[in-house]
Amino acid sequence: MSIPYETIAAVAQQGGLVYFVLLFLAVLVYALRPRNKASFDQAAHIPLRED
Repeated sequence: MSIPYETIAAVAQQGGLVYFVLLFLAVLVYALRPRNKASFDQAAHIPLRED
C-alpha cells in the first residue's frame, strides 16, 4: 500500500498551517496579556537609559 506524494504533501501543508496559526495565537495572547505590560514597558525604555 503506497500513499501518493500529493496526499502526504497536503497533510504536511495543513499540519504546518495549523501549527503556525496556533503558534501565532499563543504569541499574540502572551504579548497582549495585561500582566506583561509592566515588563514590556520596562524593556521598551532600555535604549533610553543612561548607564
